[in-house]
Amino acid sequence: MGAFSGTPSNPTGGSGPYPNKREVPRFSLIATVVLREPDSDTKISGRISELSRKGCYVDSLITLPEGTELEVRISRDSGVFESQGRIVYVQEGMGMGVAFLEVAPAQLKMLDTWLAELSA
Repeated sequence: MGAFSGTPSNPTGGSGPYPNKREVPRFSLIATVVLREPDSDTKISGRISELSRKGCYVDSLITLPEGTELEVRISRDSGVFESQGRIVYVQEGMGMGVAFLEVAPAQLKMLDTWLAELSA
């Protein structure tokens, strides 16, 4: 698993808690995602191109501000993963890095199943 295309090794600005290190492996995965910002009920549909145990990268022309908390719903043939999330970096007109927050045990199990498939 080499570098992934389209993702900066040092996301915009390099500030914040993850300036240049990956705590968990990331895998290429194409899946559908719906992000919902609960306060305004704004929904953004897109696709994810990368997934890890801590978050995902959402390909989307429409982006929300860094720090926005939202609901994340990722759909694949083998099921649905839902979690709270927070936008940790934005690439205008390209997409957003989303960190998962407060993942329920059953959802984490689904995520681990997907990651196991991807790493096999």
